[in-house]
Amino acid sequence: MTEAIGIRGLTRSYAVKGKPDFMALKGIDLTVPQGEVHALLGPNGAGKTTLCRILSTVLLPSTGTVTVLGHDVVKEAERVKQSLGVVFGGDRGLYNRLSARENLNFWASLYGLRRTERRRRVGELLDRVGLTNRADERVQGFSRGMKQRLHLARGLVSDPGVLILDEPTVGMDPVAARDFRELVRELRADGRTILMTTHDMAEAAELSDRVSFIDDGHLALTESPDTVGNIVSSRERVDARGVPEELRTRLAGLVGVAAVSEAESGVLRIETENPGTTREVLMTLVAAGVTDVSRNRPSLEEVYLHLIGRRGMAVGG
Repeated sequence: MTEAIGIRGLTRSYAVKGKPDFMALKGIDLTVPQGEVHALLGPNGAGKTTLCRILSTVLLPSTGTVTVLGHDVVKEAERVKQSLGVVFGGDRGLYNRLSARENLNFWASLYGLRRTERRRRVGELLDRVGLTNRADERVQGFSRGMKQRLHLARGLVSDPGVLILDEPTVGMDPVAARDFRELVRELRADGRTILMTTHDMAEAAELSDRVSFIDDGHLALTESPDTVGNIVSSRERVDARGVPEELRTRLAGLVGVAAVSEAESGVLRIETENPGTTREVLMTLVAAGVTDVSRNRPSLEEVYLHLIGRRGMAVGG
């Protein structure tokens, strides 16, 4: 496995006047192999933004080592900058009074691309992100989705091997978000490594090879979306419609039933701690004449809530 991102023993502290230093990151260890799409999930203040800023050389680690494609973010910051593209969500970093082509030409010049190479590269990127027909219009008239595609083109100007996508689809309409995700899949097919911060559980499950949950500066878990689901899959759920009240009480009393709650109007959710209890719940429901029943594994969002809690569902970094 060739390592694209290597993080070992990473801490980051901030001095707070009159108080102990605030620890934003507490001993993070993470390896992201080349060609992987890796999602970073966590609540406000968890450390996601701090981690991304260290990777992009904006902040220095307090302790530990961080490398991007083998280059140390402290000792080889310029090499890291050439190897890494950063794509922000929202309007940050765009020059709204310039056209899309002028924006890209400006950024390409900062990377030292000569005029002929710059023209070729900018044309390729505009075509790739679907902005060729709007290339000479001012960015201020672009939709949110178009601006985000321009952000992506900007991040690709230096042809980096590693991309950081910071909440890339936040605020997009569903169609624009779908199109952007398709671009991300194409980049993965090119062999690029992508580290993505997101609060969209469906997005993380759809795009990622692995996900990492970060909370209070600690890395809580790193696994594939499927494996994360399997970790709590022993606590399966059964949803049943039309369950009489007396049967609800009986189900709640079964050994191995962890919780009984109303999932939605008229739908009872029974959470079990093992497959054997799930079978017993299903047989009990069917024997009582309840046939509108479904058995499901937990979603990535449910795992997120299980690990971090509902305080983590607010959008932010």
